[in-house]
Amino acid sequence: MNVETILSRKGSDVHTISRTSALGDAVRLLGEKNIGAVVVTEADGRCCGILSERDIVRQLAATASPEEYLAMPVDRCMTADVFTCAKSADIEEVLALMTRKRIRHLPIVEDGALAGIVSIGDVVKAKIDAAEQEAESLRSYIATA
Repeated sequence: MNVETILSRKGSDVHTISRTSALGDAVRLLGEKNIGAVVVTEADGRCCGILSERDIVRQLAATASPEEYLAMPVDRCMTADVFTCAKSADIEEVLALMTRKRIRHLPIVEDGALAGIVSIGDVVKAKIDAAEQEAESLRSYIATA
């Protein structure tokens, strides 16, 4: 199973925010959309980072005033060294990367363009679904043998 299979089930909508947007706007977006991360983009739409709940909490702990925190640009808080993968990536590879790098969200990039995002929850759900399907196939095979 690959990432494209996950995206075909969950959709490929990705919430993005400009690197120059205020952190307060990003916090609002995460809350309104009930998501754990937002992809940060350049003016031309290219992915230049990711802003997660973890990034926000780390920055909040390091900032003296709430006003300063909410007004600072997203790119002061985001993770710029963002890991990505292609739609063709196998979910075992994706799971290994997410585990090794301790990340929970992975932007999907095809030909330089943002094509989706998968979370660790999406990957785990896909693996559970595959295991359940395999178990059902085995039960069916045993019942007809």
